[in-house]
Amino acid sequence: MASRRANSWASGSSSNQKNLGNSNVRCNCGKEALIRTVKNGPNLGMKFYGCPLWVNEHTDMAENHLKFVENDTVMCELEVKLKHRDEKIKKLQSKKAKLEEDLKHMKNELSEMRIEILECSRNEKNMYMALLFSWILFGFVYFLS
Repeated sequence: MASRRANSWASGSSSNQKNLGNSNVRCNCGKEALIRTVKNGPNLGMKFYGCPLWVNEHTDMAENHLKFVENDTVMCELEVKLKHRDEKIKKLQSKKAKLEEDLKHMKNELSEMRIEILECSRNEKNMYMALLFSWILFGFVYFLS
């Protein structure tokens, strides 16, 4: 808490980029904090812990983090779409397999119907021939009697 207070008092400070000693104090950004010195204001000459990054580096990090979160969100949305598409593909493949099976069954039925039609047309020809011979026989018997 003292380091936060020191940071708020150090509004007119310049940074000292040397890390004095082995401080284990870490900044909110996760990097090891630097010891800085206040250059003007009521706390002139006082030491405080400060972030090793400049302000524009913080904003760059925030922007990069925001881009990362946006990209991560886009990736998650794409993964959901991919999963949905894969499920649709599986359903369509299943439907295709069923339709192919139905088509095979229909082809078999069509072949059987063609065979029956051929047999019927043979039977029809045989019936016409039998009818013709019966009329000829009847005519022959009629004239002979």
